Amino acid sequence: MSTLLLNLDFGEPPPKKALEGNAKHRNFVKKRRLLEQRGFLSKKNQPPSKVPKLHSEPPKKGETPRVDGTWKTRSFPKKKTAASSNGSGQTLDKKAAVSWVTPAPSKKADSVTAKVDLLGEFQSALPKISSHPTQSQKKDLQKKSSKKNHPQKNAPQNSTQSHSENKCSRAFQKLPQKMVAIDCEMVGTGPKGHVSSLARCSIVNYDGDVLYDEYILPPCQIVDYRTRWSGIRKQHMVNATPFKIARGQILKMLTGKIVVGHAIHNDFKALQYFHPKSLTRDTSHIPPLNRKADCPENATVSLKLLTKKLLNRDIQAGKSGHSSVEDAQATMELYKLVEVEWEEHLVQNPPKD
Repeated sequence: MSTLLLNLDFGEPPPKKALEGNAKHRNFVKKRRLLEQRGFLSKKNQPPSKVPKLHSEPPKKGETPRVDGTWKTRSFPKKKTAASSNGSGQTLDKKAAVSWVTPAPSKKADSVTAKVDLLGEFQSALPKISSHPTQSQKKDLQKKSSKKNHPQKNAPQNSTQSHSENKCSRAFQKLPQKMVAIDCEMVGTGPKGHVSSLARCSIVNYDGDVLYDEYILPPCQIVDYRTRWSGIRKQHMVNATPFKIARGQILKMLTGKIVVGHAIHNDFKALQYFHPKSLTRDTSHIPPLNRKADCPENATVSLKLLTKKLLNRDIQAGKSGHSSVEDAQATMELYKLVEVEWEEHLVQNPPKD
């Protein structure tokens, strides 16, 4: 029997596991490259390829990838691409691209990943900053600052009293500079002379010095001069100042100042003027002044009687009539007797205008 010679090749077939492993690896690399392009992962440094590097010409259309997934002659120049250097403008076919080969990233992807990497490095280099205080911590800080800046509520009342006294003393220091006294004399105009019209006005300062003293010509015809009380005579009206001019001069002197007078509402009525109540001091309605003169507090006492009792001086005497300068000076002197007491009363009980 002739011998049979069998030439059998017992070479092992390619393991299936290796092929399956390559497919899993390719899927993994696909996902990783996609995440790297979108900036979710930092790029992994690829180990150098075992394939020998050839010249940097782009792959031809007929070339196919190797089994291990790399091109035969794939290389990337640093500055210029092969397409720009050759001027051909050829690009790789998307179907022929292999998943684990790093494609040329676009400018937008590079900028995004670069910004992410730089931001991470910058934040890691910064020193750690303490967190912002919470709302409760802010409230505690505000309470501490308020305790430092504001005194305690249970402070003694002496501090408030001293503060009010200091306030009053400062106000008293400013009063003499802004205080004047006024007195006016009127004549009768209109039907039967029953209308009181301004015929003389005198203004003195805190020390009694005369600031203004003029005879004033009423706008209407004078019917009764009332000489017995006003001291006005016909010759006083020859060179008298017209009412409109005199009124403007007087109001300039009274504006913004404390005006003292006796039954001063009559003077303001003759001037056709209204002065703020907070800046008006009427000696006919000051109870402390009446008490000093041993008169009823709510009574309206004449200027002549108050001057006689408190200043021991006679005014408005004789048949020649009143002097508006003398009356204004007497009014200021009477007010000085109760100035401190009355001003403290007005500070605690300010009059309403």
